[in-house]
Formats: sequence, structure tokens, C-alpha cells
Amino acid sequence: MKKQSRKLSRRDFLASTGATALAGSGVVAGAGLGFSIGSNVVRGAQAPTTRMPKVAFLGTVVRKHSHAQHFLDRHTLGYSWRGGWQSPRLQVESVFIDQFPDDDLARSRTKRHGLRLYPTIEEALTLGGEKLAVDGVILIGEHGEYPKNEKGQKRYPRYEWFKKIVKVFESSGRSVPVFNDKHLSTEWEECVEMVEDSRRLNFAFLAGSSLPVTRRMPAIDMPQGAKLRESVCVAYGGIDSYDIHALETAQCMSERRAGGEVGVREIHALRGDNLWNRLAMDDCEVTRKLIVSALTRSHNLPVDNGFPTDVPSMDWLKRNAPETVGYLVEHRDGLRTTMLLTEIRDFNYAGMLQDGSLVSCQMYLPMPGHGSTTADFFNPLVRHVETTILEGKTPYPLERTLLTSGMVIGGVDSLFAGEKAVATPHLKIAYAAPQESTYWSD
Repeated sequence: MKKQSRKLSRRDFLASTGATALAGSGVVAGAGLGFSIGSNVVRGAQAPTTRMPKVAFLGTVVRKHSHAQHFLDRHTLGYSWRGGWQSPRLQVESVFIDQFPDDDLARSRTKRHGLRLYPTIEEALTLGGEKLAVDGVILIGEHGEYPKNEKGQKRYPRYEWFKKIVKVFESSGRSVPVFNDKHLSTEWEECVEMVEDSRRLNFAFLAGSSLPVTRRMPAIDMPQGAKLRESVCVAYGGIDSYDIHALETAQCMSERRAGGEVGVREIHALRGDNLWNRLAMDDCEVTRKLIVSALTRSHNLPVDNGFPTDVPSMDWLKRNAPETVGYLVEHRDGLRTTMLLTEIRDFNYAGMLQDGSLVSCQMYLPMPGHGSTTADFFNPLVRHVETTILEGKTPYPLERTLLTSGMVIGGVDSLFAGEKAVATPHLKIAYAAPQESTYWSD
């Protein structure tokens, strides 16, 4: 399959309204706002339905509590679902693992399930032959030892591996569904190229983290078409690591607002005193109220002898988490999303509607060692991966992960620039959320 020449720069690609780049994707170009979804799903190459689909599993490292361990175990042993045990609906036919540390589990896991380790990605996809020989690809590029760039971002090989997958698709003359764990890349142009390749070769491309699909307390969704004024997520974790989780927590709610998502105009990242001073300004009155609302959804507030040290408030949060990092995101339609990375080990969302009413919940993420022994928030994501490969279509738009990947990059860039606001005209990404809720609600 001959690779098509590229007429647009990666940065300009999303602003294109040309139909050629979107052919066969189930996406309709829209009014200079990048992609807009014409249906609830993105359709791609159909996987066979007469037998259990065979998949190639690609992982950076399999050790205790690594993402590859969580996915590989569920795709081989199964997972709890709807009050029972769900056997895998896919067959892991080949495995490629990049690193084997002293605490490696890849060799024992593949032996346990009779799986075959291949030395290269290409051989895992072709099963050692000349052409693509699997029905789907699972790419888990998270954890392991990889170099960092000048901004401190770890350069996981997601993009490089994806391009190897695409090359096999091109040489084989066909494509199959692909899942990419977490954000797409640390470089915006690479993110766009990955999306562009999936459109050009017409395969279902699912990406993102577990936060949008895990259980919620209470089990609610943003009402479809809600007149949303502002969103907040109070979370925890590191930059270019857990910020994608927190941004997806907010985005999976915000994207259901009236008019759908229209993209992001500006991102301003701040930390410590700079953040608290910004949040104390008059235009952040609603933001402060939402932060406190989100805090009340937490189960991990700082305590003194079994109860919170004080009534949750902005001053209380500042005392307990003084070095908090925040991303202030301005959407193109005026919506503001504020994401805070604190020391409070929850992912808590709060949104205010135009009438002043609040929508709030916790995206339930019980980490092993902190309230659970297993990371079962991966169960619904594994379920969606299976469904994508079985049906050849994604349950929610790839544009969400593309946009949140861009938000992460923008936040990191803002911090690297000395905590200055960064304009993001390239994040002119419009899409509509599916009508059906896709989080784990049973």
C-alpha cells in the first residue's frame, strides 16, 4: 500500500475541512473546527466474528502493578464483570515486551498462559511471517526506563511503536483495530500523525485512560446537552503522568455540554503560590466553589484522629497541599476547566450549570495498596478494548484523547515557559460525545 503524500503540516491538519483526509472514518468535516463526529462511534476495519479474534499484545514492561501487567492479566485470565467472571473475549496470539527488569513478570505470565514472545513488533503482528496475521493490536506504552526530554517528559515509545504497526498495515494491504493506552505522545505533531494514520488507513483507533470509564460515586453522568458553565477536577499525581487522568475526568463530563466540544483556546499552568494567587482573583469565584465541591467527594482528605482536620475550604486546601499544580484551560466557547494535582488521592469532579446547580462525583480509582488488592478500574477499559476489536468501532471518540493529549502538552509547555499562559490555536478540535454513557455503572 503506497503511503499518501502529505499536503498539510501536522499543526494545520486539524483545522482542515477537506473530506479526503476523513474518508471512510465516519467523521464529517465541520466549519473549520477540525473534526466533528457525525455519529456516536468511529467506524474502522471490521474484525472477524466467526472465531475469537487474535490480538498482538505490545508492552514496555510487565512487572507488578505496571499497566502491561494489568492489561495482560485481564486479556488472558479474564476479569470481574456484572457479578460474574468474564473470560477473555480475545485471544492473545503474540506478545512483544521491550524491557525485562529483575522483577519481570512477562516470562512467567507468558509461560502460564502458553503465549509466545516475539523479538520484534513486526514479528508479533505477522506471527513471524510476511503479512499481518492478527485481528487487533493492544499497545501499552507505560512504565519502564526511557529517556526524558528537556521538559522532563518521559519519552515512552508509543508513537514509534504505532508507526511500526502502521508500516505493517501498509505492507500487508489491510488494517485492524488498535488500542493505545493513555495519551498519544509528548509531541503534538506526533499525536496528530497517529490520528491521521488511523483515518487514512481506516482502522478503529481507541485510546485513553481508565478514568472516563471507571465506576463513579454517585453513578451519574453530565446530562446530554447540559448548559455547563465551568468544570473542575481535583486529583493527585505527577505532571505528564496523572494530569492526563485528571483532564480526562473533566473532559468526559464537559464534552456532553450543549454544543459539544469545540476545542481549547489557552492553557495556563501554575504551581504553589502562583496558583493560589490566581485562584484568589475575582474571576475565579465559581472555580473556588467547584474546588470545594469536588473536595467533598473525596474519601482521602487529610485527617486528625479519624476525621478531616477542618472543614474543606480553599484556605484549608492551601495549608494541606501548598505545592499543588493547576492547569487552567480556556475552551473556545468560554467554558473553563480547572485541573488540580494535589496530595489527595482521589479523582473528584464538579461542574456548575448555568442555573447555578452543581454536578459532582468521584471517578472511583482504588489503587492496589490504597483500598484494593487489584486495579479493577481497568476492567471497563479492557471491556471497551475487546468490544472495539470485536465490532471494529470505538465506543467513544478518539478526539477526546487527542484533545486531552494536547492539553497535557500545553500544560507542560506552560510550566516549562515559566508558568506563562500558552495559546493553543492548534487545539481547534470539535466533536460530540456519544448519547450513551460508557462508564462502569453495573
